[in-house]
Amino acid sequence: MSDQTDSTSIQRDAEAPSGSRRNFLKTTGLSALGAMLGMAVPFERNLSAGFVPVALAQDTGLDLMSGKKGLMVLGDRPLNVETPVHLLDDDVTPYERLFVRMNGLVPQTALDQNAEGWVLTIDGEVETPLELSIDDLKSRFENVTRRLVIECGGNGRAFFQPGTSGNQWTFGAVGCPEWTGVRLADVLKEAGVKDTAVYTGHYGNDVHLSGDEEKEVISRGVPIEKAMEGDAIIVWAMNGEPLSALHGFPLRLIVPGYPASASQKYLNRIWIRDKEHDGAKMTGDSYRIPAYPVAPGTEVPEEDMVVLKEMPVKSIVTFPETGAEVKAGEEVEVRGHAWCGKGDVASVQYSLDFGQTWQEAELEPAANRFAWQRWRAKVTPPQHGYYEVWARAVDQDGIGQPPLSPVWNPRGYANNIQHRIALVAVG
Repeated sequence: MSDQTDSTSIQRDAEAPSGSRRNFLKTTGLSALGAMLGMAVPFERNLSAGFVPVALAQDTGLDLMSGKKGLMVLGDRPLNVETPVHLLDDDVTPYERLFVRMNGLVPQTALDQNAEGWVLTIDGEVETPLELSIDDLKSRFENVTRRLVIECGGNGRAFFQPGTSGNQWTFGAVGCPEWTGVRLADVLKEAGVKDTAVYTGHYGNDVHLSGDEEKEVISRGVPIEKAMEGDAIIVWAMNGEPLSALHGFPLRLIVPGYPASASQKYLNRIWIRDKEHDGAKMTGDSYRIPAYPVAPGTEVPEEDMVVLKEMPVKSIVTFPETGAEVKAGEEVEVRGHAWCGKGDVASVQYSLDFGQTWQEAELEPAANRFAWQRWRAKVTPPQHGYYEVWARAVDQDGIGQPPLSPVWNPRGYANNIQHRIALVAVG
């Protein structure tokens, strides 16, 4: 990250006061800045309303990026950060290599890592509404640890033609950490889900980009059948450590198989609805796709858009890094991961001749349902020159990844185009 980028982002971040700092300014005014900073502020009168000095501002998260390594910042307001594919080779994605997708600002509770008094409310279409502390969750329900893929619904958006709005993710808005928590289904059973339950509605305490604490940042949900399957978990730890500020401290949902927008960060409420949830970013074209195939660039009526649910089958090549030099006539290992919103992947194939022929790769079983699966292959470039390794995964219904972008949609969701890397054979 360049110094110029840092400077620009800090200036933008100053527009977003929040938490105790914002409350300080509301109650004391700009004249108190000098006292709080411990020095004179010569041009204090020029500070426009709504701005906070960088020294006091909660930024959008770039100061929290020190623990991330080698990632690419796509945007800083909100913070969106992608992982280069070759850094996703681990079976369990470490914190420093997990992508970041924010919809608003990191809440002060997460920045302070302060979960004192945190309560998760379960209400709505339930027999017994619940208010659970984190200790209640840990002591009253079976604790589980699972490797689960989490993937932004817009992963692959950069490859749609014509282009669509939103962060231009390529292949790296995905990861498979190990999560620890309790099954969402167990908690909902404790509350007693009524027959009238149709959907969940998820809420967190992150802060709207406007700084208005009354505005919802994002509130999505899932069909009650998905919530009761037993795969979704309410988590407090990732890879054996408490959730970080960027990834949802102190509680978040992980709903595997669905886009990551359903995996609410900073979770403090689950509202059981008697209809499809209509919270922030559940309506219009947010995380929605046309109910039928459309020609690229088509304007689709809102009533013909349906919620994106299961993510399609996908795979990536994580080793070697694209552009690597290899020896002509010598065998080299190529490997990666495959995953699917339906569950286990059936097979992975690879091609060394631009898709003219395909060979079966070795595919390892998943560590648990909805974990990604390691695949491996041995390839031998026959002579010196330029080669590409193409990979495609196939799901249990026989549906595989396309060589080009699949059916277009207005917001560029669920692109499962085949991933490929370049190899240069020398010698």
